[in-house]
Amino acid sequence: MSVFGNSASREAARIRRNARRGLWGHVTVWAGCNPQAAAADVVAARWELGAKAEKETARTLRVLRWRGWRIRHDRRLAGRRFNLDHILVAPCGTAVVVADTKRWHAGQDTTVVDGRLWCGREDRTGEADKCARYALLVGEALGVPVWPLMIVHGSTVRDGHVQVVTVSGVVQVVAADQAVRILRRAPSGWSWSRARGVAGRVDEVLAPYR
Repeated sequence: MSVFGNSASREAARIRRNARRGLWGHVTVWAGCNPQAAAADVVAARWELGAKAEKETARTLRVLRWRGWRIRHDRRLAGRRFNLDHILVAPCGTAVVVADTKRWHAGQDTTVVDGRLWCGREDRTGEADKCARYALLVGEALGVPVWPLMIVHGSTVRDGHVQVVTVSGVVQVVAADQAVRILRRAPSGWSWSRARGVAGRVDEVLAPYR
């Protein structure tokens, strides 16, 4: 099983490493005269915040295992470059959730206005559409319904939960502390054999992200 946040952490390390190539790169950083490295550190810090948020999401979702959910982290589809932060198989075995962790601006509300998703003054509809598109691709590969979900850290989600309709589908957007409550409202019922079979299919189709 992959470790949550690994791909984001690795990307942060790669960005820092590339900005410090060779002896001269390290010397200029130490001397404080490598603006490229300073800019890279800012980008890497954002990736590290994303990795931290993914770990926080994973810890939050862990309680669902006791309710029969099967959870995977940091997966990918063969032939695709994007990573899937969290994959959850409902205990009924009839649905899969593709959850994308986001860390957005603290102090800014996440809302839906005129059919578009906003964090403060930043239009995030494109990010929601990506989540929906990824869910469609995963659904095609697995042969089961897949729900797209965005889990937001930092920003305050209006009423804890909003819904946005994108070109690729409907996306549920929830505050991190509301994710478990929302997921518990998924189709009820238990089918260990069916859920186990779907989870096995997830493991076959979605490899750990590298």
